Amino acid sequence: MRIGHGYDVHQLVAERQLILGGVEVPYSLGLLGHSDADVLLHAICDAILGALGAGDIGKHFPDTDAAYRGVSSLKLLRHVVALAAAQGYTVGNLDSTVIAQRPKLAPYIGEMVDKIAVACGVCASRINVK
Repeated sequence: MRIGHGYDVHQLVAERQLILGGVEVPYSLGLLGHSDADVLLHAICDAILGALGAGDIGKHFPDTDAAYRGVSSLKLLRHVVALAAAQGYTVGNLDSTVIAQRPKLAPYIGEMVDKIAVACGVCASRINVK
């Protein structure tokens, strides 16, 4: 068993979709980034990569690579989970925290959990988002 920790921050800006946990959350601002800027999934990717001793999301998906421009972070998460599987590891459980005053995320948490669980290849009861 290995344990990793992930953390990510992106600036909120106008004229961007707000994507969290693979879910589009209706809001007047979105997160700035090269990919879809999903800070929740980026933090999860970093946690898994950290558990593997494999660096961070920037090392694997650099913002200088046009292939990752606008890419769904669910795709990045699936790739990271495949890297873990190639080393004989699976996600045992995941507990994550999004720190934001607005928008209210409670209506979207269930869908986030489901999408993360599918990307990680585990049942939703092993995933927590708060």
